[in-house]
Amino acid sequence: MTSMEALLHSGLSNFLWTAFWFLVVLTVLVFVHEFGHYFIARRNGVRIDVFSIGFGPELFGWHDRAGTRWKFSAIPLGGYVKMFGDSDASSGLPAAGHSRMTQAEREVSFHYKRLGQRAAIVAAGPAANFVFAIVVLAGLFMTFGQPFTPAEVGEVLPGSAAERAGIKPGDMIVSINGSAVRSFEDVQQEVRLNPGVPMTLVVKRDGHDLGLQATPARKELTDRFGNHFQIGLLGIQHKGVDYVKLGPATALFQAGAETWKLSTSSLQAMWQMIEGTRSTDELGGPLRIAQMSGEVARGGVAPLLQLMALLSVSLGLINLFPIPVLDGGHLLFYGAEALRGKPLGQRTQEFGFRIGLALVLTLMVFVTWNDLRLDGFVKFVRGFIS
Repeated sequence: MTSMEALLHSGLSNFLWTAFWFLVVLTVLVFVHEFGHYFIARRNGVRIDVFSIGFGPELFGWHDRAGTRWKFSAIPLGGYVKMFGDSDASSGLPAAGHSRMTQAEREVSFHYKRLGQRAAIVAAGPAANFVFAIVVLAGLFMTFGQPFTPAEVGEVLPGSAAERAGIKPGDMIVSINGSAVRSFEDVQQEVRLNPGVPMTLVVKRDGHDLGLQATPARKELTDRFGNHFQIGLLGIQHKGVDYVKLGPATALFQAGAETWKLSTSSLQAMWQMIEGTRSTDELGGPLRIAQMSGEVARGGVAPLLQLMALLSVSLGLINLFPIPVLDGGHLLFYGAEALRGKPLGQRTQEFGFRIGLALVLTLMVFVTWNDLRLDGFVKFVRGFIS
């Protein structure tokens, strides 16, 4: 084999590895989300016509005993559950002629269910993503252990924000801006999300609590995937990391707390992007997820499951945004229906779904452009073709 053939073989192997793990990660997350809709819909007596992983032409599938068509489709960037009586896969509007349904058909139609039932079915998709993240993290905490580092300062870097604030080695950080700190990871998360933002720290020194003022320095980073982002740094180091294996009940509790922390930190980061204090370069799309999936899978099962838990939380949050077409948009319409005592008009809903679709497509174009212009992805492509 010539050197050129070896390069092509290596590039092709890398591409196939990345594509395979991207499909695995995306298929699992989409299945979890859509199964949430499916499960609650079935519990409420709704007939399911189609459960699809992917969009577009069907690749293969089968019918179950309840008449649902389970299938895999050609475009693996999502999925849908089409319920009886839907006009399309979004479940936004009833099909034409729904008013002529028989009583038996209405009993199994999504659009003839009570408002609370419809809201529960829609909310079940994002809820399933959060439950999945909790279960995965709990499993990791029970088997591999939960990372834990006491919030004790091991070293203060010269000239750092911590040194200017008066933090010393041996200090135990007790709270930040009034919020209790239990581990060094808590300190890292709070500081990283607030570059350049003054904060109040309480440290325990020689048995006494001491209040200090610190402003994390801004630092521009580029990760191994080529993502550019800013973080805050105090300039302190810890004394080491331990992995503590937890019992089932504690693991579930800690997994729930970690999922909540991931959710709030993600929302905080998004709000900072809206405010303009955080770069939108951190937003990534399918190409970046594909690249990350391939890279993380090389590290083993635990890192891959951690990535899936993180992406599952992100998928749940995004779907709760009050944008028509997304689950949050449906819930917004149901909220209006609850206030009005009747659904919004069909033309109003159609207009809302068109706006929502335009917003979602615009976001997809933006994050894909972000992926394409990143050095990391460009290097990945060059490595494949050169």
